[in-house]
Amino acid sequence: MREEDLQLALQMVASTSVSSSLEEENDGAAATSPGNSPKPLRRVLDLSERRKQFRRTRSLNAPSPVQQFGPCGRIMKNSAMVMQIQDPASQRLTWYKPPLTVLVIKKVSDASVLAPFVYLVDWLLQEKNMVVWVESAVLEDVQLNENVRFKAIRDKLVTFKDGRDDLTDRIDFIVCLGGDGTLLYASLLFQQSVPPVMAFHLGSLGFLTPFRFDNFEEQLTSVLEGHAALTLRSRLRCVMHRRSDRKHEAKTLEADLDGEARPAANSILVLNEVVIDRGPSPYLSNIDLFLDGKYITSVQGDGLIVSTPTGSTAYAAAAGASMIHPSVPAIMVTPICPHSLSFRPIVVPAGVELKISVSPESRNTSWVSFDGRNRQELFHGDSLRVTTSIYPVPCICAQDQISDWFASLADGLHWNVRKRQKCLDELSDLTASGSEDTLDEIENMKLYDV
Repeated sequence: MREEDLQLALQMVASTSVSSSLEEENDGAAATSPGNSPKPLRRVLDLSERRKQFRRTRSLNAPSPVQQFGPCGRIMKNSAMVMQIQDPASQRLTWYKPPLTVLVIKKVSDASVLAPFVYLVDWLLQEKNMVVWVESAVLEDVQLNENVRFKAIRDKLVTFKDGRDDLTDRIDFIVCLGGDGTLLYASLLFQQSVPPVMAFHLGSLGFLTPFRFDNFEEQLTSVLEGHAALTLRSRLRCVMHRRSDRKHEAKTLEADLDGEARPAANSILVLNEVVIDRGPSPYLSNIDLFLDGKYITSVQGDGLIVSTPTGSTAYAAAAGASMIHPSVPAIMVTPICPHSLSFRPIVVPAGVELKISVSPESRNTSWVSFDGRNRQELFHGDSLRVTTSIYPVPCICAQDQISDWFASLADGLHWNVRKRQKCLDELSDLTASGSEDTLDEIENMKLYDV
């Protein structure tokens, strides 16, 4: 609450208290006469209503800071300070035209997903008249081809092959059946704009899959009608710069209309994290870390994890990092087994660019993997540049952003789960009464009662 609002609220409360006390003195017994509500109760209700006027509305954004500091100081005004940020709590899905094509991604090599997959695909084709896309490898599943119901709809499916077919602007909606890996695969398929993703929990962990398949018809119908909250999960844009390829130094990448550089041939967007490690080498990794061109530190250990807030509950959490809500704009930097007692994980603003390179003094090269895929070697003289992409993954919420996240912490990671401590009645009495009696005195009282 702003200072001027607080002062005004205090003045209103004070004036209300004074006016109420004057009314009590003048009205006397009439205040509690039949047919009239008691004055103290009316005053409490009036104060409660007035206080509600000054409560900040629910928002996942922090309140805008004041721009003046003391009598003389203030933030210098410039064009860069004007920024419009939508409140994440208000982000809801809308279709400006009805979705016609849906991509269904299922967990591979899992027989338990076959029946839900067939039911879902058949329902989308028959009930919603949608064009259903699946990966071509799905049709090669022997157990799936033995399903009688699937044989009747097999020829109606449209297939694609990963790495060969471009799905950009061809898919309106994505449905994932399985675990978190299906959502990571959807992120990999769409390296620019991603269609809305609805993920059903049919895998092991299910941290990113909030929906249950029991009543999928009702849930999908609601989403297709545009009734759903969204969580925009940010991704990292990673670009490898090879020492042997100096073409990028001869020209500057032009920015597109959205403000992000045109996708380079060696760039990749990751949803969880990019990991730099020592690979099969027995020596420590020696990695130099730069932030916006400034040298920050050298990492000596098993490696480094650069993750999104979504990835903070994955490898980074296992390496000792904090868990961050996916709506927080940030990049996490977490060392892997650093040979230093003081190297703690850090969080940097989402807008910075990180540069990672093998230190000239390093005894070995490093290896880089992107969401657990595309593993490649980082040689001396090479560098990896990481920043936040403008293309997030829009994940549909089962309830809302807050409820879904804490439910996943509890269900997937059993966050803060332990047996409840039993209370002691004597200590509870002490706390309630404010007594300063010691435990020894309580024991003496027990003996005296006996």
